[in-house]
Amino acid sequence: MLDTATNRPELPPEIARRRTFAIISHPDAGKTTLTEKFLLYGGAIQMAGQVRAKGESRRTRSDFMQMEKDRGISVSASAMSFDYNNFRFNLVDTPGHSDFSEDTYRTLTAVDAAVMVIDGAKGVESQTQKLFEVCRMRDLPILTFCNKMDRESRDIFEIIDEIQENLAIDVTPASWPIGVGRDFIGCYDILRDRLELMDRADRNKIAESIEIKGLDDPNLAKHVPEHLLEQLLEELEMARELLPPLDHQALLDGTLTPIWFGSAINSFGVKELMDGIAQYGPEPQIQTAQPRKISPEETKVSGFVFKVQANMDPKHRDRVAFVRMASGHFKRGMKLTHVRTKKPMAISNPVLFLASDRELADEAWAGDIIGIPNHGQLRIGDTLTEGEALRVSGIPSFAPELLQGVRAGDPLKSKHLEKALMQFAEEGAAKVFKPSIGSGFIVGVVGQLQFEVLASRIEMEYGLPVRFEQSQFTSARWVAGDKTALDKFINVNKQHIAYDHDGDVVYLTRLQWDIDRVERDYPDLKLTATKEMMT
Repeated sequence: MLDTATNRPELPPEIARRRTFAIISHPDAGKTTLTEKFLLYGGAIQMAGQVRAKGESRRTRSDFMQMEKDRGISVSASAMSFDYNNFRFNLVDTPGHSDFSEDTYRTLTAVDAAVMVIDGAKGVESQTQKLFEVCRMRDLPILTFCNKMDRESRDIFEIIDEIQENLAIDVTPASWPIGVGRDFIGCYDILRDRLELMDRADRNKIAESIEIKGLDDPNLAKHVPEHLLEQLLEELEMARELLPPLDHQALLDGTLTPIWFGSAINSFGVKELMDGIAQYGPEPQIQTAQPRKISPEETKVSGFVFKVQANMDPKHRDRVAFVRMASGHFKRGMKLTHVRTKKPMAISNPVLFLASDRELADEAWAGDIIGIPNHGQLRIGDTLTEGEALRVSGIPSFAPELLQGVRAGDPLKSKHLEKALMQFAEEGAAKVFKPSIGSGFIVGVVGQLQFEVLASRIEMEYGLPVRFEQSQFTSARWVAGDKTALDKFINVNKQHIAYDHDGDVVYLTRLQWDIDRVERDYPDLKLTATKEMMT
């Protein structure tokens, strides 16, 4: 995150009250449950549907694809906007599964902070570490929530040590748990000197809060059993000696994370975390772009597409571009310039999301995430402005790690298959390569589970059974360089050449040796494993 210059003008109040953040975690740490409770506290839903609850109540709001409901996992980032006290929260729930890390990576380019969810029993897991490294690359401020404290969990100091060591970030406790597992009765809110007690009977009930005047308040003993109180006082004294106090600037710089403890499924600790995001989370930040950076307080409207989702409503073959507003005050019906094509676009039906539910957005400010339904004009990485040729940079596209051929179950439907694949390629759900020799397509993904998701979505959304088959190629590289050198290269290596959905040249390889050979024999050409999603 960029340092705010001291001479910058103050943000308009509407923009200053925006908090745009993503939730990241290892699968199963309770991220989707936490998202549900955020919506519950924001008044957006009346009852949170648990991911593993029975029957109709198991419909979580942020997992809207059939496959997500069946498996109880998130496979697509979804956006939600809701009000909490005087703040406007724009929350993006990201997939925790490593097979969908590219979607998560792109989502993190559109937020100003991340909430990291950690399982109290498991601590920092591999995927948390991967996602954290992405945040680190962008210096994103991070707030941490240690979940599942009502189950048997590890020693608190051990968890904090692990975060500090594995993630190389300072940790400061914002609350402290009283007891763990069966003995867990609540938390002491360090930032506000309050005692928060958990109600185990009703999972959707807001925890009782008792104001305490310091740790020597006799009231503490009335609510906390003696053995737990002794342990709490001893641990808090150690924490104050060993851990740094909350420093707001260090949090904004991404070098310190405050940690809250709680149990999302019991709605406990969630409200304190939300208050923390509101009070300490960053306001909308400056966006990196070419040829200049975009400040949120600018009066001219600008925004960029960080995700495209096809067929959110299966009845209409619709496509929605998720746009992060970077500056200004957008109003419905405005004409914005689509920088890549230089054409004006009238944005007449923008939507605000609550996962797959949407409502028309009459206005949006810098920091908001809106959806623009379109017929394929908008792609990931596109910038919309009021005329100025600005291009938001830094939205990556990774080389796939797994390649497979794909065929339609019915050979007569290959045209339909091409249409479906192009749609998913533009959505960023997979890379689709058309080899220059032969028919058929090669699909590239980051993780194996993506093939299953693609097959299931093509069948459900297009009524088209498909089968994936082993490909002779193992990796792909984009090729760039002078036209003459490129044409010569294509002629000599025809059997390795394919084109992606943008028509860019891709070199498909079987071995690392192929890549080394090209780099040696064609010094004028450049092979890259990532392609920035800009045109």
